Amino acid sequence: MFYGLNRMMKSILPKSLFYRALLIVAVPVIVLQLIITVVFFDSLWIKTTKGMTRALVNEISTFIEFYKNENYNKNEIKNVFSVYQDLNFEFVNDKNFIFKYTDRWFSPIDRTLRRELKSKFKLDNFWFATTNYKELIDIRIKYEDGYFKFLVPRDRVTSSSARIFALWITVPALIMVLISLIFLKNQTRPISNLARAAEKFGKGEEIEEFKPSGASEIRRAGYEFDKMRKRIIRHLNQRSEMLSGISHDLRTPLTRMKLQISFVKDKEISKKLTEDVDEMEKMLNEYLQFTKSSFSEKDEMFNLTDLIREIIVKYNNDNIYPELMPRVYFNGKKNLITRCINNLLDNAIKYAGKINIELNKKDNNIFIKIEDDGPGIPKTEYENVFKPFYKINKGRADSKSSVGLGLSIASDIIKSHGGNIKLDKSKMKGLSVKVFLPV
Repeated sequence: MFYGLNRMMKSILPKSLFYRALLIVAVPVIVLQLIITVVFFDSLWIKTTKGMTRALVNEISTFIEFYKNENYNKNEIKNVFSVYQDLNFEFVNDKNFIFKYTDRWFSPIDRTLRRELKSKFKLDNFWFATTNYKELIDIRIKYEDGYFKFLVPRDRVTSSSARIFALWITVPALIMVLISLIFLKNQTRPISNLARAAEKFGKGEEIEEFKPSGASEIRRAGYEFDKMRKRIIRHLNQRSEMLSGISHDLRTPLTRMKLQISFVKDKEISKKLTEDVDEMEKMLNEYLQFTKSSFSEKDEMFNLTDLIREIIVKYNNDNIYPELMPRVYFNGKKNLITRCINNLLDNAIKYAGKINIELNKKDNNIFIKIEDDGPGIPKTEYENVFKPFYKINKGRADSKSSVGLGLSIASDIIKSHGGNIKLDKSKMKGLSVKVFLPV
């Protein structure tokens, strides 16, 4: 029970820190306002209105009792109540008037007035309306063949302090909530900036010098992130310099080996040695491309649909069937995305006859799916083929022309853009490569 209630509360509550903090500030203020308002209306406004209404009804009842008494002059009674009691009234000779009124149950004034009139007069001997006039209340009491019509100022039965109270309790609360919004926004902005910087850095984008701000805890997290970012950039630069040196040092002996092989008279031995040297050189090139830093390339907005079409045209292969959503734009490293798609298509073309490539966009995600009718990959090898230099000894990956880096490079490129890549069995009994990229 408590677990279900906890899940329901989590689904209802906002996910953002800003709105959660706003709830912490706003809810107590609103609850306090409601409690004060209920107490005020119950103990002050309603009771005051009830007392004032009772006094008015007693005056009307007293007037009618005096008016019925033949011992008093009726004109004198009218003058006395008009001058000293501020009762504006007249007698209307209309015996056909129907004493039925609209019952406004939600109005405290109507409820109190109806209750007090009912205690003094019969139910079908009075009628009133609080909405016919803006500042007056129309009260009619049956008398002989007509009725008395009393026009009473509204402030005779209501307290003017209610509006003032409502104003004083609402305006300061709104001001406090507005001030809280400003302060909360200033407190959550550094967290949002830190999250955006971390996201951009995680995708390999170049970010400007990050300046931590906000509370001491947030500022400390920002400083630690900036130190980590600088250490990673320094490590990547050192790796690039080291690989450049390795490339230069290894190419020189490989070139000497090629020259020495050319002097070997045995053609068969020369051919085998040449193949081994070529394979070593290709492995070196692939390895350097795999470990090359992607920070050197700037992000740009480009049309992914047009890019895939251009890649397919270059292959000049009628067995590639594209289903591409028009005008799908993506912000990333164009050359790396091109290389990733080339690697996936190269892999499919080597081992399949028919290839389908799909491009779709839904919400904030881009989906690329490449399916073929080749021999496929065993399900147990789905994770292993993404490892560098890994080869499957049978079936799809058994090729001397491959060094086992195609899928590794593709996976590295996709993950550097914040996406993911998965393998599955295709509808054509071959391999299905699914790529997910965040917009």
